[in-house]
Amino acid sequence: MVRPRRFELLTYSFGGCRSIQLSYGRLLRIVARSHPQLTPPPHKPQHQSGPETHQKIESEILMFLHSLSNIACCALIAISTLAASAQEPARPMAEMNMPAQSGKLPSPPAKTSVTLAGKSITVDYSAPSMRGRTIMGGLVPYGEVWRTGANPATTLVTPVDLKIGTLTVPAGTYTLFTLPTAGEWTFIVSKKTGEWGIPYPEGNDLGRTPMMKKSLPGPQEVMSISFDHTMGAKTELHVKWETTDVYVPVSVAK
Repeated sequence: MVRPRRFELLTYSFGGCRSIQLSYGRLLRIVARSHPQLTPPPHKPQHQSGPETHQKIESEILMFLHSLSNIACCALIAISTLAASAQEPARPMAEMNMPAQSGKLPSPPAKTSVTLAGKSITVDYSAPSMRGRTIMGGLVPYGEVWRTGANPATTLVTPVDLKIGTLTVPAGTYTLFTLPTAGEWTFIVSKKTGEWGIPYPEGNDLGRTPMMKKSLPGPQEVMSISFDHTMGAKTELHVKWETTDVYVPVSVAK
């Protein structure tokens, strides 16, 4: 059998992993111990047929090295991934409930506005859909403060002082909530702004006022907030979803 020089090296690289360098003689000994079927038995010299046998063994060794390198690469990648995951800090539960800023929000943003006394009053909110779910008393539980929308908090911006139901609201920016029950609803104006829609910021209410309620003629798939029945310096702020329509009168404060 023709053997290469004693100090000849084989170098093999795969997928950016570090190259494998072994002396050919040492490699033959390793392979002979771990895979005896790849080397001809030493006591049968008739099978050692010179260059052809050497080429076959070299080919099988290279295949063995290829498989070994792939396994090593996979192991290194798995170890690196686990190490990176272990170092990543845990996200707070409130943050996990927020969609990624670059992702599409499941409930699209919406806006409604009205002009009273020549000034534009706006409400920004996100509009969830029914999608086959029970809304009132289900997705929107009775007896619990509701963000009155989805995603970021529902926000009221008014450049003029308003009278909302029995509540006087000075010009400014506010967050809106509601407290639904099977019978009556309560409209809540919060002084705390810029937050996510949940949790409800206890102790920051500007005030609360009762709402009026009626039924819609048919189910409304997408929740809406709107200013309806506007006349002069007066209007009504309506929240409609499923078959429920709750509203509160709004006017310019005198």
